[in-house]
Amino acid sequence: MAAEGSMSGAIYDLVIRGGRVMDPETGFEALADVAIEGGSIVALGEVPGRGRQELDAAGLVVAPGFIDLHAHGQSLPADRMQAFDGVTTTLEMEAGVLPVAPWYEAQARAGRTLNYGAAAAWIIARRAVMSDVALSPGAPLKQMGAAAKDRRWSDEIADPSEVQEIIALISQGLEEGAIGIGIPNAYASGSGVKEMSAVCQLAADQGVATYTHVAYDANIDPQSATEAYIRLIGYAGATGAHMHICHLNSTSGTDIQGAAQLIRKAQAQGLPITVEAYPWGTGSTVIGASFYSDPKFPEKTGRRYDSLQLVASGYRMKDREDVLAHAARDPSALVLTHFLQAGPGDPHQAELDAAITFPGGAIASDAMPWVDAAGATWEGADWPLPERLFSHPRSSGTFARFFRHYVRERALVPLMEGIAKCSLIPAQILQGAVPDMAKKGRLQVGCDADILVFDPQSFGEKADFLQMNARSEGVEHLLVNGVPVIAAGLLRTEARPGQPIRRV
Repeated sequence: MAAEGSMSGAIYDLVIRGGRVMDPETGFEALADVAIEGGSIVALGEVPGRGRQELDAAGLVVAPGFIDLHAHGQSLPADRMQAFDGVTTTLEMEAGVLPVAPWYEAQARAGRTLNYGAAAAWIIARRAVMSDVALSPGAPLKQMGAAAKDRRWSDEIADPSEVQEIIALISQGLEEGAIGIGIPNAYASGSGVKEMSAVCQLAADQGVATYTHVAYDANIDPQSATEAYIRLIGYAGATGAHMHICHLNSTSGTDIQGAAQLIRKAQAQGLPITVEAYPWGTGSTVIGASFYSDPKFPEKTGRRYDSLQLVASGYRMKDREDVLAHAARDPSALVLTHFLQAGPGDPHQAELDAAITFPGGAIASDAMPWVDAAGATWEGADWPLPERLFSHPRSSGTFARFFRHYVRERALVPLMEGIAKCSLIPAQILQGAVPDMAKKGRLQVGCDADILVFDPQSFGEKADFLQMNARSEGVEHLLVNGVPVIAAGLLRTEARPGQPIRRV
């Protein structure tokens, strides 16, 4: 096959040689070379020229780099761990950030390994307006926890003037480049339908999606997960907003199959609803989250308090008083929440499978920040990561775990579809807000050179709940904007080619 867009004897910045090139948009699959110049793919096929640098991909798959819509780490160590998970673009869309411009400026100053971006944070706007907490740059999960002592922003209805102020702050964030609106509704479940309708209408008017953690996580009415999904579907129908559902697996209780059926019916009616999920039956958030202090937590969720486990120490909660005491001491402390028994022969495996194999659904990690044994966020440059750092294994191996369990071992998802779920589909979800995403998630001439070269027979996660920072295996090369971040399986610690993804 002749190289598209190439000339005999041409010299390129970099050429990837002899890999099994797979493009999920066109369905192209063949042994081919990929030539890169100036951060873009400029030739594909049999490339007769040479590269100033050449990478051997014989026996390996060459695919678009993965796009993670849901990553809370947003730091150098988080980027490095996700690079070994095949990720080239990592985005904070569910929680979002506010203020937006200073956040982007801080990332650029620090230098990022991966491409990065964020939504505007509805919940931080709500906190600023209703609890009079000044906006300040910083990690949104920390900010949410820090405001736990004044619960008005979480528990009460906003009055009409407050809704206007909230909308104004979100609008400013969109003007400053935010690429969506983050709506972790469950963390402020006191919010009213009028407010949520106004936020969704803003999203529709601005042409951005909402990235929503649905309002309720419960198995029983009232305020069940089913009610939350019906409400979200209503917002899509009433406002026309693109409603993206974050982590379908962890906000549907033990009725993921029922939730998936509702969503598919809504999609069949043409409503703009998309979904994501990650392949774990354990979630993670902050101990100060209001739903953990709900007196009816066990009744609503079917889970005991010992399903809540501190990330840094491994300590399991005993009862509601224990939760309240820990939340009072450090509401931002990260906690694991074990919600599904998912594994061979386990009762909830079919539920998790329904989320992961959802037709047209994306894979997204919900990756958490890295913390030390005292629970402090760690953003250092040491590599490999120090042993006494903790997170959730999804921060290390979500995409690799998906490929190992669902593509290779259980063969529930074909390889090309698996690549699409991690690259093309997330790019398509974002394209309405960021047209340049049409150059990502694909492997075609003219597309950005965000490229993953991996061994399909060994790509898999190594991290678990005993060794959370074990990096995934099977990634041979990873390019971000044409710059090798991983080459021959080794991290290039000096590489900082990540660029901002933002509205312009």
